[in-house]
Amino acid sequence: MQENSSQTRELILAFESSCDETSVAVIENGEKILANVIASQINSQKRFGGVVPEVASRHHVEQITLCAEEAMTQAHVTYADLTAVAVTYGPGLVGALLIGVSAAKAIAFAHQLPLIPVNHMAGHVYAARLVKPLTYPLIALLVSGGHTELVYMRTAGQFEIIGDTRDDAAGEAFDKVGRVLGLAYPAGGKIDHLASQGQDSFHFPRAMIKEANYDFSFSGLKSAFINTVHNAQQRGEALSHADLAASFQASVIDVIVTKTLRAVKQYGVQQLIMAGGVAANSGLRDRFRQEIAQRDLELDFVVPPLRLCGDNGAMIGAAAHVLYAQGVRGDAHLNADPSLSFPYLAANTTK
Repeated sequence: MQENSSQTRELILAFESSCDETSVAVIENGEKILANVIASQINSQKRFGGVVPEVASRHHVEQITLCAEEAMTQAHVTYADLTAVAVTYGPGLVGALLIGVSAAKAIAFAHQLPLIPVNHMAGHVYAARLVKPLTYPLIALLVSGGHTELVYMRTAGQFEIIGDTRDDAAGEAFDKVGRVLGLAYPAGGKIDHLASQGQDSFHFPRAMIKEANYDFSFSGLKSAFINTVHNAQQRGEALSHADLAASFQASVIDVIVTKTLRAVKQYGVQQLIMAGGVAANSGLRDRFRQEIAQRDLELDFVVPPLRLCGDNGAMIGAAAHVLYAQGVRGDAHLNADPSLSFPYLAANTTK
C-alpha cells in the first residue's frame, strides 16, 4: 500500500528539541520542505565530550523563538496560513523536550491551530517521506546515539519494534570509541572517515550476529576496543587509528546489516528505510547497497539525505502530516515524555 499526498495546501509548523539541536520547519503537504532551520549546539557541547542536558536546555530557550521566526520568514508564510503545529514530545532529554512542547503549545493555542504530538523516532522514519512515498508493509532501521532498533510498519502510523539494543546504541558506541581515540564530539563522522583509510585487522567480536532474534549489543565491542587500546598503551605499542576505526566500524556494520536483511526476508517487505544520525555513515550505506545488489534482492532501500539524518524539524513535520490525517491531536495537557517508545511486536519473544 502506497501513501497518497493531499491535494490541498497543508502547512505544518514543526518543532524539534529532543536533544542538542533546536529546529523549526515548515512542511507543505508532508513532503515539501519550505524551511528547515537548525541551530546546532555542537560547538558548545563538544567541550564536554557529549551532551550536557542543562546546557542543551539553555540553548533551546535562547534559540526556539528565533528559529520559529526564521522558519516562517524563509517559508514566506504567516500564522494565518498554517494548518497545524507539530512538536516532538519524546523520547529525549526532558528539559530539552519541554522547551519545544511549551513553544508549540503557546503558538497553537494563541492562533487556534491544531497541535500534533510526534514521537521523535517516528520523525526519523518519516524523513524518508521527504525522499519518496513509503510503501507498506516496510521495515525501518533506526540507528542513532540513543537508539538501534528494527521497526516493522504494517501501515502508516503503526510502529512495532521487532528488535533493539540491549545496552549501548550504535551511535553511543561510536562516540565512546571516539573519545578513546582522542576524537572530538561527535565522533561518528570522524570514525567513518578514518575507517575508509584503514583495514579490519583487529577482527573485533560480532555480538549476537548468529542469534535468532533481531536484538543488538555493542557494549562488548566497546569493551574489546578499549581493552585493545589500553593494553597496547601499557606495552608502549602504537596502533593504527585508521585500522582501529575500520575494525570497529566493520563489526558494527556486519551485525546491523546481517540482522536487518534477515528481518527483511522473514517479514517479506519490499522497502527498507534506514534513518537516524548513524544512517549518515557512508560505510553502512555502502554495505547495505552492496549486499542488496549481491543478493539480487527486490528491495527498495531508502535513506534520507545527510541533512535529514540528524535531528531536524522537517522530519517532525513529515510525520505530523500522517498523524494529522489520522486525527491525532494534542491539547493543553500535552507534556514531555522522555521515555516514549514504540510498542514491541506481540510475536517478539525476546522482550
